[in-house]
Amino acid sequence: MDIQQEVREFLTSRRSKITPEQAGLAAGTRRRVPGLRRSEVAALAGVSVEYYAKLERGHVAGVSPAVLEGVARALQLDDVERAHLLHLVQAADGSDTLARPRPRPSTEWTPSKSLQWTLAAVTGGPAFVLNGRLDLLAANQLARAFFADMYSSDTTPPNMARFQFLNPVARRFYPDWDVIADMTVDVLRTEAGRNPHDKELHDLVGELCTRSDAFRTRWGAHNVIRHGAGSKRFHHPVVGDLTLTWQGSSVDAEPGLTLLIYTAEPGSVSEEALRLLASWSATQQADSSTESSTQSDSQQQPRRPTPRS
Repeated sequence: MDIQQEVREFLTSRRSKITPEQAGLAAGTRRRVPGLRRSEVAALAGVSVEYYAKLERGHVAGVSPAVLEGVARALQLDDVERAHLLHLVQAADGSDTLARPRPRPSTEWTPSKSLQWTLAAVTGGPAFVLNGRLDLLAANQLARAFFADMYSSDTTPPNMARFQFLNPVARRFYPDWDVIADMTVDVLRTEAGRNPHDKELHDLVGELCTRSDAFRTRWGAHNVIRHGAGSKRFHHPVVGDLTLTWQGSSVDAEPGLTLLIYTAEPGSVSEEALRLLASWSATQQADSSTESSTQSDSQQQPRRPTPRS
């Protein structure tokens, strides 16, 4: 990932979002750029126009904390955007090396037994583990039933971003598709700033930019927002419409991974739908086990009794 380009595009996109009125400046006339001019940001940040122009070209290695704070204040960055800019600056001068998550190919990682037991202990809602690329790495039985269409895809492990943007089924599964699409790209953008040297993430973004106009447009907006909890609407092919809340928490034993749990309001139609899905999933699993056992028995040759001497 080109860090200079990332910095340049991020700062430019934030500058275009701030109006003179929001910055406490006179709007004036004949403005040729959306948002603030470079000179206005430089004045608000307390640096020269030449120095800010250098920063906006992506030359941020060695920039002082005071200057970064001034730029963040001038562009009215929130906490997540500040962290994103800091990660990009650290990546530019290599000071983030030890702080980066260890490269962990998704195809080689397997959950520990304790994590599998933790997921299995959650029976009231889908519980699953994601990495920063939104690979679905581990899940309880209800999550596998809930994301059945995602698990039926050709990719291993399933990836939520690929499902969101490349599988037409996603538009039925997510009634608020545009909202969820924005959230998906926000998460990937944040991860790209936090771990810009992740080759698998770079390859995923390249694939999605090539194959999806909707993704490419959103990726170019450079939005980064923290999504730790919320509510989503779904339309499941087996149990219909559900509204579920979700909570995400980091897995301390596995840096870079997030545990998410979907739950429904007690006594709601959605809670009943989750119970129905759990029952359906258990029946499907039992039928599958019975079928496998029957096939195994039919293939086994009968054993002849040992002749007596």
